[in-house]
Amino acid sequence: MRPITQLIIFLLFSIFSPLGSAQTSASGDHVKVRLVAPEQLGSGKNTLAFYFEVDPHWHVYWRNAGDSGAAPKFNIRSDSANIGGIQWPFPTRLPVEHLTNLGYEGNVAYLFELTPKTNAKTVELNIDLEWLVCKIDCIPGFGSMTTELPVGSEASWSAEDKTLIENWQARIPQAAANSPWQAESLLTGADNTLQLSLHGNGEAPNVFPLDGALLAAASPERNSTDSGYRYTFERQPGVDLPAHTGFVISDGEQAWQLDRVPLGSAPPPKANQPLWLLLLAAFVGGVILNLMPCVFPVLSIKLFGLINSGAGASTRTREGLLYSAGVLATFAALGGLLLALRAGGAAIGWGFQLQSAPVVLGLIVLFWLMALAFSGVFEFGHRLMQMAGNASGGSFVTGVLAVFVAAPCTGPFMGAALGAAAVLPAASAMVIFLGLGAGLAAPFLLLTLSPALLARLPRPGPWMDTLRQLFAFPLYATVIWLLWVLGQLAGDSGWLLGSSLLLTLAFCLWLGGKGGKLWRLVAWVLALAALVVTFARLAPSEPASITGEGIWQGYNADLIQQARADGQAVFIDYTAAWCITCQVNKKLVLNTEHTTELFKQHNVLAIRADWTRHDPAITDALSQLGRNSVPVYAWYAPGAESAQLLPQILQERMITQLFANPQGDDR
Repeated sequence: MRPITQLIIFLLFSIFSPLGSAQTSASGDHVKVRLVAPEQLGSGKNTLAFYFEVDPHWHVYWRNAGDSGAAPKFNIRSDSANIGGIQWPFPTRLPVEHLTNLGYEGNVAYLFELTPKTNAKTVELNIDLEWLVCKIDCIPGFGSMTTELPVGSEASWSAEDKTLIENWQARIPQAAANSPWQAESLLTGADNTLQLSLHGNGEAPNVFPLDGALLAAASPERNSTDSGYRYTFERQPGVDLPAHTGFVISDGEQAWQLDRVPLGSAPPPKANQPLWLLLLAAFVGGVILNLMPCVFPVLSIKLFGLINSGAGASTRTREGLLYSAGVLATFAALGGLLLALRAGGAAIGWGFQLQSAPVVLGLIVLFWLMALAFSGVFEFGHRLMQMAGNASGGSFVTGVLAVFVAAPCTGPFMGAALGAAAVLPAASAMVIFLGLGAGLAAPFLLLTLSPALLARLPRPGPWMDTLRQLFAFPLYATVIWLLWVLGQLAGDSGWLLGSSLLLTLAFCLWLGGKGGKLWRLVAWVLALAALVVTFARLAPSEPASITGEGIWQGYNADLIQQARADGQAVFIDYTAAWCITCQVNKKLVLNTEHTTELFKQHNVLAIRADWTRHDPAITDALSQLGRNSVPVYAWYAPGAESAQLLPQILQERMITQLFANPQGDDR
């Protein structure tokens, strides 16, 4: 038949076909859909349905489709009736390869309620449908329906359709109040799980989570309890915990819906080591922090002030105690804030202060001024050094500063202890924070309390000017590093704003040194204006994607879960720009040609979880590993149920050993 002939027939059919003809069915591959409605609507509530007739071995989906698939969509429009939401019959679990879907194999009816508006004589319905039907492969389907139904005092049904509606109504979940089972709070368990306890008598019901983004669809582990059953669900990784969630429970004949099961808190897991051992590790780690490059510039100022002070024993002791008080008070404040946020449900970890661009910029300015003072650019009678080194109030402030810049270096020595602090009771966690502070403060305090050690320090002399100038260079290096961190937090504009501010401050120092009150006033005004404008314009940038960084991909919980389910090895680098150890490990181990070739050869999914900015998903993933600081290196061997954590100071041989021992056994 020619196209012109087809067009004429179509136009004639359109002209002479009856207006307002009903279309109450739709079809697609392996599916036929029919609107099940009465011949006449009643004036009150009417239950209608979309009846899906599905070919054998094919299935359609529940409201939570499970690991794959998609629930059907129903767009029902009417100007003369109020339309209720879709009522979903309880589903079954459908294994498809290694996945679990939730839905219906075979025919199913999706119900909804319709109430004609007052005085409506007829109800016109316009309906658009979307569905997905699957066996192993999946086929999407689309359809439209239109119909006009008369309204009378009572609904008039055909016997067959009425029976169909009643049968599927029996499978719609009832209210929780009618359930023979009572639910407790959903508790967080170990290994990324959530546990639901049901109290009641009889055989264990099936339990289906309503929120597929929170809980996996696979059958939960089930254990008997004294009063019923406990179900342990796998929690989807990287998802924040809501205040409550819902479930449908079914005995196979009928079902009940639990809409608002609250999420409680399970008792914190016991630390793998006794508290005294964690405290000792914290103290030793704090002592070692004194040698780290992020702490050394601050201690160099204190050491220079101590040598140059010539103060008596009582003054030196007071300085040591105030410095220690500053360290301990700041560790207590940061630890207390972290624990308070933890108690409030926030996902936050150690080092969070350096995830703030204004805090980093403030440290940049402080170190820049210190470095310039050490280089002799400005003097002020060495006030800056005296404040940091000699004055009692300055000793306390220097202790505060030491803690802020020490945070990026705690990872290599404090990962296990800080991770334990994240789950221990608040009092025990605070002991660990204070133990780390005591270790950081101990060397300087020991010097101030021991005349014998102090006597071994060199006598003041001309060499001190050279030493002071030498100490400026670690401060300049710290400024460069912090400018790079600022760029990671605030993008290119971040390091540009920071560098411009430093240039302006240097110019202001030069201008103020020209002499005269007017010049000094102009310099002060310009410096304050530059500080205000820079901090006001500083804004965090959108996280930069690292999916194109060689073999490394950005953090994606779904991608990790899918790879592990497929039996693929996964290596996750939890890192941050402000973590010096992280950057060293990248340069010397992770980004080398040796590691890249190994990962490619063994088809490893390499994930870089960038924690430079606050990211609740990454914080939660760290917490599931028992850590709340970086670096952390998690290795999931093919088919492994849990991660093997590598040491925080890496060597290439450690990466090689992963493939000599692919299951990650600790041998």
